[in-house]
Amino acid sequence: MSVGEICNREVIICLPDESVSDAIDLMRDQHVGCVVVVQSSGRSPLPIGILTDRDIVIRVLRDTADLTSIRVDEVMSHDLVTAYQDDDVIDTMQLMRDKGIRRVPVINSEGGLEGILAVDDLVELLAEQLTDLVRLCGREIRRERAAGMDLALLEIRRTGESAYR
Repeated sequence: MSVGEICNREVIICLPDESVSDAIDLMRDQHVGCVVVVQSSGRSPLPIGILTDRDIVIRVLRDTADLTSIRVDEVMSHDLVTAYQDDDVIDTMQLMRDKGIRRVPVINSEGGLEGILAVDDLVELLAEQLTDLVRLCGREIRRERAAGMDLALLEIRRTGESAYR
């Protein structure tokens, strides 16, 4: 399965020269834990960084600075880790684990922003997969029980006695 199949395509973005205060308002209004910082470029914006709720707490609030005077590009994570929409989900999960990150912007072959993949998306996918496995096991058990009952009925018909006493 590819990253592009499960990523969220509704990405909340901001520009690097916006204030942290504006970014916080955007995050609150959209109920998200991050904004992808982009440069405008043609059809799809190019991601250049990410500003997370953790960045704000650790880099800004500890100094209790005036959030309207601090620009997003002053506190965003510049070493942006991205995934191509055709990348494998398992490989991307390993990348996220290795880098210690919870969110990865998803890009197209031109580097344009296409979506965002969060740990929450992966947990939801894995939960669905585990549910499918549980259902499979349940069906197999029911099928085996039904087959066992059929064999028991055949034995009763053949011998006139139940094999189960």
